[in-house]
Amino acid sequence: MWIVFISPPGAGKGTQCERLVRALGLPHLSTGEMLREAMQTQSPLGQAAAEYMHSGQLVPDHLVMDILQQRLDEHDCNQGCLLDGFPRTLCQAELLHELLERRGTPLDRVLALDVDRDELVRRMLQRQRPDDTPETIAQRLEVYQAETAPLLDYYRRQDLLLTVDGMQSPDDVFRSLMAGLDQVRRRHGHEPEDPS
Repeated sequence: MWIVFISPPGAGKGTQCERLVRALGLPHLSTGEMLREAMQTQSPLGQAAAEYMHSGQLVPDHLVMDILQQRLDEHDCNQGCLLDGFPRTLCQAELLHELLERRGTPLDRVLALDVDRDELVRRMLQRQRPDDTPETIAQRLEVYQAETAPLLDYYRRQDLLLTVDGMQSPDDVFRSLMAGLDQVRRRHGHEPEDPS
């Protein structure tokens, strides 16, 4: 199963990703981790990414896509993966669509958590991380709203989007996500698992 998980910062995506990959038996692909791994192995792609990151620049989309393609070629992704935090922009979404279409593995579902802005701010301040100040939180939410939120409509038009109420308890959020994925799993010939 090929899944993308999109949510604003503070929505609880990290917690749900951990539970989903255990329940579904899929590799968890975070672009941040893939970039770090590529740099640590000092692969040509990793070295190219490192040059951008060390100079404080964003790694260009085409380079991120090359690293992602390399990761998808590994055997643990044969049955799919959970993409976390990617795509972040419409341009990246279109590049991902082209890549997966070429591979014959189109997306099965896009997950999103819906959480009120005030609650997102409250949760992030509660984490007490040094970089979670009211100013940085406001900036991160603005970037999400401008760059990533448009993906929700993009995937809704493709009938791929599953939006879950992220204001519920973590257990209820997980149950809602699994219930929404059961239909896809049945289509793939997998029996739904008990989400408890």
